[in-house]
Formats: sequence, C-alpha cells, structure tokens
Amino acid sequence: MTRSLIPLAAAGLALAMPSNAVAQQVEIDADGPVIELSVFESVDAEPDLVTIGAGVSTQAPTAVEALRQNSTEMRQVIDRILALGVPEEDIQTTGINLNARYDYERQNQRQVFRGYEVSNRVNVKLREIDETGEVLDALVQAGATNLSGPSFSIEDDEAAKNTARERAIERAQARAESYAQLVGYDGVEVLSISEAIRGSGPQQIMVTASRIAMDEVAESAPVQPGRVSTGVNITIKYEMVDSEAQAEE
Repeated sequence: MTRSLIPLAAAGLALAMPSNAVAQQVEIDADGPVIELSVFESVDAEPDLVTIGAGVSTQAPTAVEALRQNSTEMRQVIDRILALGVPEEDIQTTGINLNARYDYERQNQRQVFRGYEVSNRVNVKLREIDETGEVLDALVQAGATNLSGPSFSIEDDEAAKNTARERAIERAQARAESYAQLVGYDGVEVLSISEAIRGSGPQQIMVTASRIAMDEVAESAPVQPGRVSTGVNITIKYEMVDSEAQAEE
C-alpha cells in the first residue's frame, strides 16, 4: 500500500521518508518515516532556598580611608549574618569596587573631584525561608545600605525534574502516536532522546534599603516565597511503524 505523507512543519515537527538520518553526528537507521518532537514540561514546587544580596557603600576623601571605613562596616554586616546562624560557606563575596567620585559644575562646565566610593557586596544563602524577613531587617540594622533579592529556588530539584520528565515523555508519546495514525501507521518506536535542563528559575523580589532607624519598623519585612518552577525540555525521535509489516518480517 502506498501512503501519502502530509507536511507537518507547522506543528513543530519533522517528518521524513526512510533514510539514514544524521543528528548531532549520530547516524540513525530507520525503515519507516521519522518524527521528531520537542516537548517542554515544568513542575511547580515550594522553594527551599533563598538568596539575598547585601552590601555596604562608603565615601571618603581618600581611597585608603574609603576602603578602611567600608571594611569596618562590612565586617559588622558579615558578623551579624554569622550570628544569625548562617554558615560561612553560605556567604560569598560577589564584588568589591573602588571608584573616584566627581560632580559636574554647570557654571564652569567641568568635573570636580569629590573623593572615593567603595562598595562591597555578599550573597547570602538562607535555608530557613520563614526567617527571610527577620534577616533582611537584621542586615539593615547591622549597616547594610543596599539589599537585593530575595531570590527563591529549589536546592535539590531532581525529584521535581523526574516528574517533569515523566510528563514530557507521556505527552510526546501520545502526540507521536497520534501523528502516526493520521498518516496511516499503527504506532511509533523511540530512536533517540535528548534533554535540556531548565533551572528552578529563581523567583526574585527586588528590595532596596537605606540606612534607617529600625526602631521605626513595627515588624519584619513581609516576604512571600510563593512557588518556583523547574522543568526539562525533551527532544525525542520516533520511527513510525506498521505492526502488520513487522509481523510479516
């Protein structure tokens, strides 16, 4: 029986007559037409890790004085983080910057040197998400002049990714079988599978802070972790098969 093959490019897949297909330098032998599907599946889960950026900026007439002041104030912030029970391995310096400061005088149309500014930032990982608001308040109390985050993520998302894999393969299988039947074949057989991992996609809430009197704050900053997603993108190649033809062989 001669089958007419219909174009399926609009559906986001490739359909080819029997041939030795080459994909990423891997040769695939197939007797029937080959269909390739790419399926993304994600799973939402509660985050168990939050990352906060905390920094201190200081200004002084000389670079040495600016760095000295900054080091003293940053040490207070780091000591406060350690006092909250955060292990040292979860505190990482992300940048120390020293820059000259200038003001522009419109009247004289020139840049006027005003001194130096030093900034120092660390990233802090917290594994007790419920304490995020209290930690933010404590950092400001300790002298942090700018904050970033919090960024929520899943530290170990392998279980969630396994669930996403199962769902992606089920969807791909069902879709491939549907296309096979549409063009006159009984089913499909897997030729190859490739996967692209999607991270747990940290959900970030930007927080800015200035040096303030914390006794004016009635309670810690409200933080809602919500849920974050993690997933996989599966690309599967199937060979369309005819059960009757296989039985005759």
